[in-house]
Amino acid sequence: MKKFLLIGGIAVLAACGQKESAPAANDANAAAAAPVTPAEFQLNETTWTFTDKDGQAVQESVDASGNYVATSGAKEIDRGTSAMKDGKACFTSTMDKSGETCWTVQPVAIGSSMNATSDKGEKLTVMRVDYVPAAAAQ
Repeated sequence: MKKFLLIGGIAVLAACGQKESAPAANDANAAAAAPVTPAEFQLNETTWTFTDKDGQAVQESVDASGNYVATSGAKEIDRGTSAMKDGKACFTSTMDKSGETCWTVQPVAIGSSMNATSDKGEKLTVMRVDYVPAAAAQ
């Protein structure tokens, strides 16, 4: 009986070893053929500059918790919360009742610009700059 269990155990281990090698090769081929998914856009701890619809130069900083502060010169013009949702940067002001506004985004390096479009159809060109903590931006 012990020989039967020992032979059966060896057969099971041998079968497992054979099954693992084929999927491992298939996994390697699948990984090589799979499209590369870009890293998710990171909004926290970023700072952006842009010119708003009124012609004001604005600097907006988003802290590690997703809170943002927008300033024009020494004047605070907006603040609120931000979050990434379905690949869009969404902002909810705590200074007005406009509700959430989401913008198309793409990863850009510091010093580079991107064109963003809001869900409301507004267009804006923003430039990513070195991070300035929101408290320092005030």
